[in-house]
Amino acid sequence: MLTMKGKYGLKAAIYLAGLKPGELAQSADIADASSISKRFLDAILADLRLAGFIATRKGRHGGYALIRPPEEIMAGHIIRVLDGPLAPIPCARRMGYIPCADCGDEDRCAVRLLMLDVREAIVSVLDKRSLADLSRVAQADGGAGIETLLAG
Repeated sequence: MLTMKGKYGLKAAIYLAGLKPGELAQSADIADASSISKRFLDAILADLRLAGFIATRKGRHGGYALIRPPEEIMAGHIIRVLDGPLAPIPCARRMGYIPCADCGDEDRCAVRLLMLDVREAIVSVLDKRSLADLSRVAQADGGAGIETLLAG
């Protein structure tokens, strides 16, 4: 499930993807435009900065911007940084795999096999939609909610 942190981080990243090259955005502007608490947003932006997705410049003319082109950053990248693995259960993860204590044979575990399919479906959507794609949709739709953006 997408947490509020993941949702707001994705909204903020989409906002930054809509900036002109070289333009910076203040966190207060991002928060206002995205209906996010500035305090919560600042923590999210710090996580995205540490993960290497955004840069910040301090001072009166400072702000935030994406480090890489928005065409190269997928929605799944942002969500993994903020929410962790996309798999619905630990035994279906690619990274950070954790076997279930109650599973005798994971190759025949119907729940795990189903969740592997669910993970693949999630990945096939989130890793094919770039921030540039989502920004274009948001600008054309007057700032649609993230649910509309990801519905494709």
